[in-house]
Amino acid sequence: MSGTAGLVLCPEARGYDHGPQHPLRPQRVLSTWSLIEACGLLERPNVSRLACRAAADPEIGLVHEDAYIEATKRAGHGEDGDWDRFGFGPGDNPIFPNMHEAAAFVAGASLVAAEAVRDGSVLHAFNAAGGLHHAMRARASGFCVYDDPAIAIAWLLDHDVHPIAYVDVDVHHGDGVQAIFYRDQRVLTVSIHQSGATLFPGTGFVDERGAGDAEGTAVNVPLQPGVGDRAWLAAFAEIVPPVVRAFAPKVLVTQLGCDTHRTDPLAQLRLSTAAYRETAASLHDLAHEVTGGRWLATGGGGYQWATVVPRAWTIAFAEMAGAELPDALPEPWIEELERDIGGEVPATFSEPPLERDELDGRTERTIDEVKRACFPSFGLRP
Repeated sequence: MSGTAGLVLCPEARGYDHGPQHPLRPQRVLSTWSLIEACGLLERPNVSRLACRAAADPEIGLVHEDAYIEATKRAGHGEDGDWDRFGFGPGDNPIFPNMHEAAAFVAGASLVAAEAVRDGSVLHAFNAAGGLHHAMRARASGFCVYDDPAIAIAWLLDHDVHPIAYVDVDVHHGDGVQAIFYRDQRVLTVSIHQSGATLFPGTGFVDERGAGDAEGTAVNVPLQPGVGDRAWLAAFAEIVPPVVRAFAPKVLVTQLGCDTHRTDPLAQLRLSTAAYRETAASLHDLAHEVTGGRWLATGGGGYQWATVVPRAWTIAFAEMAGAELPDALPEPWIEELERDIGGEVPATFSEPPLERDELDGRTERTIDEVKRACFPSFGLRP
């Protein structure tokens, strides 16, 4: 095996750009790659650089309808059309030049990660540019054009790799991936997120549990605004590892959105980088325990693109690579980024603890509700 951990580097993904005023900035991924490199992680003997490629239409078509793929091409090439019915237009999903081509590279990067994990060239693979988990079969949604985690999962299924567990820790419910596999008993989808009663996309409630033969294979943990590290980590620990173990997947696929951070402008959870470190370690242990180490990770949300996202995802990749990071960020990286943004960025991976961080009664009730609703499907006692 050439490397334990593979990082998919995809310069073409910078074309996935909704415009300078849009919160999903490509710079957050570029800054993550540069911080990973500045920390020396790419020079480790157990780390591989994985070159990306564009996903082919038939690969995208494993998940998305042909009419939607064609509409994405035409809209991104400036043609006129009724693009609103495909989710494109002002707001979350503005049309941008070469939209299909850019989205195909993001999807292709997740496919490269899936291929590397499947063929054993790496145990773990990370596509920071991916995690576009809101896109539906025939509609863009929530900044997402093609649903790259779902495409990677569908590709693995098409290559006879199953069952697969998908764990989504983004602050927003992983609605696109859930919807695509809602009736597929080969895929477990687990999403821990801020409740849809208070946040986009308005879904992800406990009673969404899959359908038909797949009933029970969707697990949702909706948390209330204001939840901090302790409560979030308790909900994760009490629900995610038990159901993943019981499902016994061949591959673990994760979406590592860091818009749960206490400073994120688009949501109201209060996590710190300490929670990201503990979550990455838990997922790493779970992969080795359950899947023989096969772990495909993607990025996701995170809208403090300079101050949070690069630190969060570098922590995750360091965990994948089995590397201990010094707490101080590299000075040259800080200086270059501060010149670019005209402001300050944190100097350390760690952060001061929250003043109030407790396991509150609301979260305890949510944990109990999820266990009562979902655990019996896995032969677990609530």
